Amino acid sequence: MANKKNIVRKIKSAVISVSDKSNLKPLLQTLKRYNVKLISSGGTFKSIRKLGYRCLEVSDYTGFNEILDGRVKTLHPKIHAGILNKRNNNTHKREIKKNNFQNIDLVIVNFYPFEKTLNTTKNHNKIIEKIDIGGPALVRSAAKNYNDVAIITSTNQYSALIDQLKRFKGATKLEFRKKLSQSAFNETAYYDSVISDYFNSVTNENFAEKKIIYGNLIEKLRYGENPHQISAIYSKNRDFKLKKIHGKQLSYNNYNDIFAALKISKSLPKNIGTVIIKHANPCGVSILKDKVSSYKSAFECDPVSAFGGIVSCNFKINKSLAVELNKTFLEVIIANGFESSALKLLKSKKNVRIIDSTNFNFDDVFQINSASDSILIQSQDDLVFKKKDFKVVSKKKPNKIQFENLLFAFNISRHVKSNAIVLVGNKTTVGIGSGQPSRLDSCQIAINKMRSFKKNEKEIVAASDAFFPFVDGIEKLIQSGVSAVIQPRGSIRDKEIIKFADKTNTILIFSKTRHFRH
Repeated sequence: MANKKNIVRKIKSAVISVSDKSNLKPLLQTLKRYNVKLISSGGTFKSIRKLGYRCLEVSDYTGFNEILDGRVKTLHPKIHAGILNKRNNNTHKREIKKNNFQNIDLVIVNFYPFEKTLNTTKNHNKIIEKIDIGGPALVRSAAKNYNDVAIITSTNQYSALIDQLKRFKGATKLEFRKKLSQSAFNETAYYDSVISDYFNSVTNENFAEKKIIYGNLIEKLRYGENPHQISAIYSKNRDFKLKKIHGKQLSYNNYNDIFAALKISKSLPKNIGTVIIKHANPCGVSILKDKVSSYKSAFECDPVSAFGGIVSCNFKINKSLAVELNKTFLEVIIANGFESSALKLLKSKKNVRIIDSTNFNFDDVFQINSASDSILIQSQDDLVFKKKDFKVVSKKKPNKIQFENLLFAFNISRHVKSNAIVLVGNKTTVGIGSGQPSRLDSCQIAINKMRSFKKNEKEIVAASDAFFPFVDGIEKLIQSGVSAVIQPRGSIRDKEIIKFADKTNTILIFSKTRHFRH
């Protein structure tokens, strides 16, 4: 524990080296007020001088010119010893005095914009040059010696530093420096993790010996799945692509459902499709082109489950659809934009969350699931289905409309928790059975849903996310009126399934891929 005389530290000199040179003026005004000696280099030195403040260039301070096109500037013992020495350590005091070094009490650094560079160029050499070396070294030195040195790594911290200096007459408090240290090590860790992730991608090393996962805090949530659990949402992107434009704060469960809804929406044809989600499972999906018909059809698949659910429209919502949406209680409404008249109507409900997902897309990132101190990682199930991936194995062949309905059903099945059965008629789900240990039970649930809400489609097709291990599942579907089935191949009883399909004059298509979702 620090004694009383260590609680505050007077700032007499500061090193400033920033890539982001915004908001420097009010900070410089405060540092001048307390007679802080400034040391800087390169563009930062020029900016400080241009603003009218005295500053000593690093090369003049160290007596050593920067070299290697600026790769080596602040990497000098006079700089790092000035930061790292323990002010109350007699050995350190003697060494500092012997070398005629001076203490540096404040370090202000933000890094070369490596992450931003990744978004603006694919040129490897340009990207490499944006890896900051001197900046992170300065930050780590100052953060390690927080007992004596304050470290600022973001323009967002300037106002807090100014306030601290005013409160303590040009000094900083230990508690404040310790908090800055925590932020600084987070910053260097994040920066290095972005670089590591980049190198993993260019070397195609998906599963490196050590895996680093990084993110930017988007929001601390009210709680997790239940009130006794704490929760937050992070994103690899600093600019979060989901825009909430109305309604209450989003919860953990809301976000979980939103991502489940968008996963399906983004797999549908451009500007077509309505998805309704409840507890991360679809309870209705339609790809009818007419917007109101699409929503009504998706809703009618399971109106009981749709109550209090999440609706995701893969198109811009108009006034006509807004009128329909307002007829039931919905937690969240997502769309690729909203007409002003539609938005006015939807906002009449104070608590409904309205989300614009126009700019949202799923990046090619890995899925992550954690348990205890272990992390499961896998690639996304985002295969784009092609005709060659499927084989008609029955004697009866599908026509164009039947094949399109089967592919639609199969696509939806991969977004339903296993074991998954999806029944479709006229480009709309009419029954969904999800999350059952028994595939036979999932068949029955899907059939019950279809019968409960009196679907009157002339032709019903079915999709299964994995193969039927026995004939009983496909038999149950056919007995309920299903005329065509699509399923992955791979069962030792595939021939029996094919034989039964032919016996009942049922269309049967095999997929090369299975699509479990647990």
